[in-house]
Amino acid sequence: MASKKVQKQVKKLAKKNPTAFVTIIVILILIGVSLFIVDYYNIYDLGIIDGEFIDNDNDDDDDNIIVSGELIVAFLETGNTYTGDAVYVKAGNTDLLIDAGSRKSSSVTIKNFINQYVSDGVLEYVIATHAHQDHIAGFVGTKSDPGIFDLYDVKTIIDFPKTNATSKVYNDYVEKRTAEINNGATHYTALECYNNENGASRVINLTEDVTLEILYNYYYENKTSNENNYSVCVMITHGNKKFLLTGDLEDEGEKKLVEYNDLSKVDVYKAGHHGSYTAGSNELLSVIDPDIVCICCCAGHDEYTDNPLNMFPAQDFISRICKYTDQIYVTTLATETGFESMNGNIIITSNTTGIEVNCSNNNTILKETDWFKKNRKWE
Repeated sequence: MASKKVQKQVKKLAKKNPTAFVTIIVILILIGVSLFIVDYYNIYDLGIIDGEFIDNDNDDDDDNIIVSGELIVAFLETGNTYTGDAVYVKAGNTDLLIDAGSRKSSSVTIKNFINQYVSDGVLEYVIATHAHQDHIAGFVGTKSDPGIFDLYDVKTIIDFPKTNATSKVYNDYVEKRTAEINNGATHYTALECYNNENGASRVINLTEDVTLEILYNYYYENKTSNENNYSVCVMITHGNKKFLLTGDLEDEGEKKLVEYNDLSKVDVYKAGHHGSYTAGSNELLSVIDPDIVCICCCAGHDEYTDNPLNMFPAQDFISRICKYTDQIYVTTLATETGFESMNGNIIITSNTTGIEVNCSNNNTILKETDWFKKNRKWE
């Protein structure tokens, strides 16, 4: 508390010169507010990347990262405990979405992320890799949560040539796809693209420096009882940097992929089938020798199996992939009460200077996480 002498001087100033007194009070208030703002930023550890605002507080808010680069490939969380794929690609002014899992309501989570980059309501390309719910449900949406086909003007749709699916979500997907075609979208199968038929192209120039190549999958033309092996497989190339995405292709499909395509080392590999023990075969990994692996899954969730070692990402998958890299990132983690971000949205940026990983929650590699130390072995 101010001394009596100071208090007297203040009262004297207030009576003698009210205007000066008010001015001093306003200045003191402004200084106080400025100090509070500086303190707030220190407390919440806010940062800037490439001139854009990033929230690094790791709380439950919507902590998306906005980054810039000549090519952005983002492996997205889907907003629930269920494993699914949604991969957003930004190349110049071209926007591409590969899959929209894991449930119909995931369209909201996907929209919230990609709207940071898509300002015109247009997706130039959409790829649906195969007919499983955890890859196509978000294209459909619900009455309260419109799907991707409702939310965006999609110019070109590329999807699987074959399927055994008869599910409601698949039929809903076909209905929504048809409506999008009626509204002006062009539709090709991956086989038409590979064969350069009916106006489709095997290699699509997203920009002058970025290409999307539809790889050949033996099961584009041949039947299988394993729906996952119908997956559309693509290679995205930026200069000498390569990104391989194989949907849910499993070991038999991977062997065919190696047999029919001239594959070589890649910089980024989206783990096949969410890091299942049935994917990431030695035949494929020995050829692509990946530097960075991104796994779209809810780690440790028992959605598909009661065997803890086979829950995504499976021990067998890790035992194979660890021979090539430890730069492995996982989107989401199952908890006792639901789910939380592991790495969160995994955003890979490619520039002339190289490749950089920025995750919305943290950049901790899989083997350094608490979950891994409790549940998996690094062999």
